[in-house]
Amino acid sequence: MASFAPSPADVADIGVTGMAVMGSNLARNLARNGFKVAVHNRSVGKTEKVIADHGSDGEFYPSESMADFVASLQKPRVAIIMVKAGKPTDAVIDELASLMDEGDIIVDAGNALFTDTRRREAALREKGLHFVGSGVSGGEEGALNGPSIMPGGTKESYDRLGPMFEKISAHVDGEPCCTHVGADGAGHFVKMVHNGIEYADMQVISEAYDMMSKALGMSASQIGEVFAEWNKGDLESFLIEITAEVLAHTDADTGKPFVDVILDRAAQKGTGAWTVQTALDLGVPVTGIAEATFARSVSGSVPQREAGQAVLPAQAEAPEIADRAQFIDDLQKALYAAKLVSYSQGFDEIAKGAEEYGWDITLGDMARIWRGGCIIRARFLDRITEAYERTPDLALLLADEYFTTEITKCIPARRRVVAYAATAGYPVPVFASTLSYYDAVRAERLPAALVQAQRDYFGAHTYQRVDAEGTYHVEWSEDRRQTRQDSDQHGVTHGIVDREAGEDVKAESADGAGQTESQGPSR
Repeated sequence: MASFAPSPADVADIGVTGMAVMGSNLARNLARNGFKVAVHNRSVGKTEKVIADHGSDGEFYPSESMADFVASLQKPRVAIIMVKAGKPTDAVIDELASLMDEGDIIVDAGNALFTDTRRREAALREKGLHFVGSGVSGGEEGALNGPSIMPGGTKESYDRLGPMFEKISAHVDGEPCCTHVGADGAGHFVKMVHNGIEYADMQVISEAYDMMSKALGMSASQIGEVFAEWNKGDLESFLIEITAEVLAHTDADTGKPFVDVILDRAAQKGTGAWTVQTALDLGVPVTGIAEATFARSVSGSVPQREAGQAVLPAQAEAPEIADRAQFIDDLQKALYAAKLVSYSQGFDEIAKGAEEYGWDITLGDMARIWRGGCIIRARFLDRITEAYERTPDLALLLADEYFTTEITKCIPARRRVVAYAATAGYPVPVFASTLSYYDAVRAERLPAALVQAQRDYFGAHTYQRVDAEGTYHVEWSEDRRQTRQDSDQHGVTHGIVDREAGEDVKAESADGAGQTESQGPSR
């Protein structure tokens, strides 16, 4: 039996179900900003605790049952779900939908895969309900004090929801870090890519730390001082700031640097992997994000690491560093350049996703709402907004005049850093992959020509020529004559990967006659 009386009907401006830390903090943020907030949790004890501990934050309307929770909401009702992703979310959505009326709004503010959001939005649309998948970045502190919010869904739902979300979001230069991202799953898509960029950012910061520790023999606190200094310049960002604080922290039990007592295995919840998997499907190279995601996987591959440590030689020797200050300056520039490449790749994925799914996403607005509240907030996000305002259809962020100038300043330093790491035997997957990407996108010709020739040889996947229009194939097993294949465009595809596309190749039947078979996806 709940310790509170049932809430009156039609009184709350908005409701939150799911009173774990993120849900309760979001509810408190809404209440602190003057909104009447209905709160609910499957186990009533958590609801009681929120009211007991934080009831003075504002006007709360607690409910023990989902029916009472929905009844307490003013129409058109807005209910935010803050529960575990997957089946628990589907269960709560189904329960809410059964109690709601046409025009009501259900918001999933957790980390959900955007394809799930698209599926849920389509299903609820058929019932006359609005479904909003909304990214919320900033962690527990952001949820309470002002996060970056990335809502998708219909424009009609944003008319009702937007003023509340904009008010509780972080604000920079008087502007809310919230905007309507686009239809159906657009909000969760952008939040997914945001998290992917976050993976790359965190990993390359750790690589810079590792090189200062190993190459220069610096202590954690000394490296923390370097990061604190870096945070005063172009690298100013939330992640650089907290890195300085973490490295300055001492473990209370041992007196050792805190970072030195942490097991070197980085966990992940899946958003980085979603970003990489989606990028592969869209044909977008997000090399920095991919390598950062794989770096976490390597860190957790304990049997493989133990086997490698036992027998694999480094055969490396770290060159002597004559100028320590220059080495640290090189690391700063290489880190800045790697971050710029990772953001550029992330915005490429957002642009491609918007094109594929028909979302009207304004890229400059995404950078603007990431300036405050969120984990990847950084000084140069203003410059990203300006770049897309100058050229809305900008094909490559790095090709914007400002970013071309900035990254050009870093080229010698980043080459020295990657070369030193390779010579010394230090793993720097994001430093190295972002440099390789940079060299690839600026190259006039890539070795992909040979790859396509190989594909034509073993799979008749065809090719295109530099000196003529059309698609061609060489009859490798016959007289090696070239034939034009324009009719079906066998295997020459660029960009989005079609997982269901078959390819026609000749195979021998039992009686020796040729027959056509459909093969799986091309290699």
